Amino acid sequence: MSRRNRHEEHEEHADESWLLPYSDLMTLLLALFIVLYAASSVNTSKLEELSKAFNNAFSSGISILDKSAMIEADDEASKSQKQRHEELGIRTQQEKLKAQEQQDLEHLKKELDQYIKKNGLVTQLQTQLNQSQLMITIRDNALFASGSADVKPAAEKLAVAIGLMLQKYPDYEVLVSGHTDNQPINTYEFKNNWELSSQRALNFMEVLLQNKSFDPKKFSFIGYGEYRPVDSNATDAGRAKNRRVEVSILRKYTDTSAENTVLSAISSEANAPATTATSN
Repeated sequence: MSRRNRHEEHEEHADESWLLPYSDLMTLLLALFIVLYAASSVNTSKLEELSKAFNNAFSSGISILDKSAMIEADDEASKSQKQRHEELGIRTQQEKLKAQEQQDLEHLKKELDQYIKKNGLVTQLQTQLNQSQLMITIRDNALFASGSADVKPAAEKLAVAIGLMLQKYPDYEVLVSGHTDNQPINTYEFKNNWELSSQRALNFMEVLLQNKSFDPKKFSFIGYGEYRPVDSNATDAGRAKNRRVEVSILRKYTDTSAENTVLSAISSEANAPATTATSN
């Protein structure tokens, strides 16, 4: 009875520790067979191409990532170069247009000067070409009676002649500005010099626009009154110079430095009152 109990106790405590290394061995063998199978099915041609690619990369000292970076850098350089070429083309085109504009305005000035000299109007008309405009200055006594804004019949002929010369260059904007001296005016028609200068500029512009070749959208007028004199108002001669109408043919292409100068001049005169309008 005691021997049977000892035998059953021995069977319940059988040693099964050998299963652990056995399972590990089976796992390793399975992994080995899988690797061997995978190695046997590799595409040899692709493996050779990959090997060559690595050899070329290592032999030249440039990695695949470096090559990618070089390609991106080349693309950026190409884009930058293309942009520079485009900007250069735009600047070149603008320089050509600017040169053509200068030629046009110089030719127009020469034609106006010849007309002034031929008709003995040297004391009444002047022309000036600068970085912003070609300006024709007309003394008020050549256009209007004293204190009046009605254009003299003889002055209409002058306006027609100027218009015939201007119509050859229809793409330019034209500004007509009126100026007076500092002598006050207060009549039933004009309360002050602003109204007189504005009406004179408007009336002369309307005579110019009788030429149907002009586009009214490109014409405007402005009255400065007495606030932009070109000479002293202390003398009769100075006041006579200040009473004038200016016809300005405005440039479309100007230097940046010249534009800054013009803007500075406008800013400094910003407090000077004026009346302005654009033709309809």
